Amino acid sequence: MARTLAELPAGSRITDYISLGVIAKFFPVEKIREVLEQTHRASIRERDLPAHVVVYYVIALALYMRSSYREVLRCLLEGVQWLLDPSARVKVAGKSGISQARSRLGAEPLKKLYAAVVAPIAGKRTKGAWYRQWRLVSLDGSTLDVADTAENDQDFGRPGSSRGSSAFPKIRFVALLENGTHVLWGAHMDRYATDELTLAEKVIPSLRKGMLCMADRFFPGYKLWRTAANTGADLLWRTRQNARLDVEKRLPDGSYLSRIYASTKDRRKKRNGIMVRVIDYHLKNVADAEPIYRLITTILDPQQAPAKELAALYHERWEIETTLDELKTHLRGAQIVLRSKTPELVRQEFFGLLMAHFAIRGLMHEAALQADEDPDRLSFVHSVRVVQRRMARYGSIPPSAEKSLPPGDPGRDS
Repeated sequence: MARTLAELPAGSRITDYISLGVIAKFFPVEKIREVLEQTHRASIRERDLPAHVVVYYVIALALYMRSSYREVLRCLLEGVQWLLDPSARVKVAGKSGISQARSRLGAEPLKKLYAAVVAPIAGKRTKGAWYRQWRLVSLDGSTLDVADTAENDQDFGRPGSSRGSSAFPKIRFVALLENGTHVLWGAHMDRYATDELTLAEKVIPSLRKGMLCMADRFFPGYKLWRTAANTGADLLWRTRQNARLDVEKRLPDGSYLSRIYASTKDRRKKRNGIMVRVIDYHLKNVADAEPIYRLITTILDPQQAPAKELAALYHERWEIETTLDELKTHLRGAQIVLRSKTPELVRQEFFGLLMAHFAIRGLMHEAALQADEDPDRLSFVHSVRVVQRRMARYGSIPPSAEKSLPPGDPGRDS
């Protein structure tokens, strides 16, 4: 029986309304060409699929995970002839041609474009993005299923199960989240067996002074804490209940000062200790709450950040769980695996997925600013309506996205 190619799904989802114009607003063609030159991937001769078009195509793949390669390309090219030659006849490459074009491009340009463009976007007007003077961010990791091929299995591995091994190979990644906008930045990925602490060491350098980074109890450790604190960012990390944190000084708000050490020997000799402030608290009348929660922070002065406020604030860390669900369920699609058949293209597709998410979240942030609303209060359903109202502006924009916005448009300043 002949296989029927998947067409774009019926019904309205936010991804169905985001044209290349919107993607190009956040990833301008000039920036893409710059990255392609830096990575020596710019097209040397004219092809049916020039390198900069393939970059947009990879991002578009993440927006239409349930559709065939060729169907996504057809829909992409119909609306973006300005990327080629407006007078040229659009030719939709076959599956083999698409695969060859993606292989020529590789993963490095997508990774470099992501690193160059995707970053925190909240301004002072962004509600829910700040605690006092700090920009709220979170650190966490997750996994994604990839296509079940021998190459992917060898490169990425898969977890074991009670019946041998899981159905699909997996990749593991760690990223930073801007809590107020749900932007995932600074991400690093690797094979499934790579632990999150190893990946976190590569992610942490993306922290900056003025940020307050939250992380779960899996992450605290002397080395990672020291590295994170040295970025100039402040930290609010949960730690184990039984972590040894001797009281050095009780503070008026109920917290206390202590020190963390690299080893038991260092603790005994009281050398190289790092001062931290410890906050122990309980959650009353909360089902399944643990007996005690313990936080450590670099903010040593309780007047700058009272213990009760930090204890309440820590639970904002769960924003990253919501964002990972957006990435893995609402954007990628439940039970959908990354479709690339080779490790290099899996890496390419991974960064395309993160950039597609960034474009959506960037658009939602603009909508929130216009409505003077907290971005957290905008669901994807709300965002579909916002995008529908704004789509006329993005129907056909020049490579310089800024030119398409009329003077005084809030999008110019956001």
